[in-house]
Amino acid sequence: MEKLKQIKEYAEHLRLTLLRKQAEKFIHQAQIDKPGYIDYTHNLLESEVENRRKSDLERRLKLAHLPRNHDLNNYDYNFSSGINKTQMQELRELLWLEQAYNIVLMGPSGIGKTYIAAGLVHEAVLKGYRAYFTAMEDLINILRMKEITSSALNMYNRYLKAHLIAIDDIMLFPIKKHEAVSLFNLINHLHEQCSLIITTNKSPKQWAETLEDEVLATALLDRILYHCEVVKLEGESYRMQNRKEILQKK
Repeated sequence: MEKLKQIKEYAEHLRLTLLRKQAEKFIHQAQIDKPGYIDYTHNLLESEVENRRKSDLERRLKLAHLPRNHDLNNYDYNFSSGINKTQMQELRELLWLEQAYNIVLMGPSGIGKTYIAAGLVHEAVLKGYRAYFTAMEDLINILRMKEITSSALNMYNRYLKAHLIAIDDIMLFPIKKHEAVSLFNLINHLHEQCSLIITTNKSPKQWAETLEDEVLATALLDRILYHCEVVKLEGESYRMQNRKEILQKK
């Protein structure tokens, strides 16, 4: 028992989490299977590596801040036009991400822009990219608070090192001039280093109206639309057609 205790202490020192937690299980299984030294060592290290990969994936998925619905395998093509299965598959291959291309998803509310953006971020995380999803409002809050709180600064620093960032509902609400400048500075820093997915229901002209600054809006669009695929989605709102009613109709 003393040696078992030492094994757990050594495992903790070496950050072998699975061995520390399941030392008894590994030893018991070895007593049953009686593997050779090489097989035992291989199986032990393989289990530890797989556990570390799983934990790392869970951590990166949590940091991505994905909305609940994002599985592109369940995307319903019957409620929108503008993207078909072949085009979706091309987007899911992420070749555009490797070339630092941007994706702009335009269309009315409820048409699936957020679903697609979140799904592509999810695909990127699964393939090992540093990818994040954020609503425009949350991003502005991070830009506003990064000099004040450590959590906002940490998230901002992650954005600076990202491979992909999806910004949902950009320009949906008016933002202050200094916030718009901070947004431009971030996107300018990421230009040609990080891919962006932008979802919006506003035209470029409306961006200028929202920002109340045509020059800044033009500069922002210039960075986003350079090396960019614009996908225009049309159709009726999926949420409205599938809304759940609390009271049953009589």
